[in-house]
Amino acid sequence: MTDSNKRIKRKVRNAYLISTVSVALVLFLLGGVGYLILGALGATERLKESVTVTLMLKNDITPEAKEALQQKLSGHPSVKEVKYISKEAAATEFQAYLDDNFVEFLEENPLPDSYEVTLKAEASEKSQIAALEKEALTWEGVDEVVYQRNVIDQISSNINKFNLVLLLFGATLLFISLILLNNTIRVTIFSKRYVINTMKLVGATRWFIMKPFLGSSILQGIYAGLIAWVMLGLMIMGLNEGLPEVNFISDQRYLIAIFAAQMLGGILISLLFTSFAVRKFLRMRAGSIHIY
Repeated sequence: MTDSNKRIKRKVRNAYLISTVSVALVLFLLGGVGYLILGALGATERLKESVTVTLMLKNDITPEAKEALQQKLSGHPSVKEVKYISKEAAATEFQAYLDDNFVEFLEENPLPDSYEVTLKAEASEKSQIAALEKEALTWEGVDEVVYQRNVIDQISSNINKFNLVLLLFGATLLFISLILLNNTIRVTIFSKRYVINTMKLVGATRWFIMKPFLGSSILQGIYAGLIAWVMLGLMIMGLNEGLPEVNFISDQRYLIAIFAAQMLGGILISLLFTSFAVRKFLRMRAGSIHIY
């Protein structure tokens, strides 16, 4: 084998390696962003589910009315959890907060019995809480519905803005990454343009020429996916060790989906862009390949 052939093979091998690493890096970035986006969406869901509404009960409410009210709340589609708080328990909690026995000072307990209702994430919007409030005020034994209106407005506004920024960031990263990968893979195929041209000259069909390139691109996508798995796994381990108090993704199914998407994305990206690049060189005339 001549030095020229060795040099050409080395260039082709290096181009393939660089292309594989580039695909792996893009998959890692997209997987990392996806992991953070899912973690942020999970955090917003948990934040929404922290919204509570308190139903203050009338002093003359009967035990039967209390039981009926609890059943209504437990079966309500907007309610995730119901907790009954007696006036004695409320007084004890309030005394601990004030660090003072206000019941002894007032010579009575002014706090009513109540139900503390935790809402489902999808029911934490202002309009749905207002609808629940209007409905609850018509129920027997309910005196007042209390919740922090300003806090709920602020939570909804900030969550929507944060999710929009994350989605725009992810879409922009995906767009830029695909452009860079397209150019990188095209450069890799460019290093084999003379092989493609020679096969054309001897009468090989398009599918016969494309088949080894497509097979190689599938392997490239698998290798890139495996590298991206390792990198993302190390990132997740680092985040969990450095920030153990932050639960980014609690459902393992999301992690499996991210890893599967990385592998599938690596194969599809390599296959698609390789197909485009090879088709481009197949359409080129023999006299033009050296100036591409």
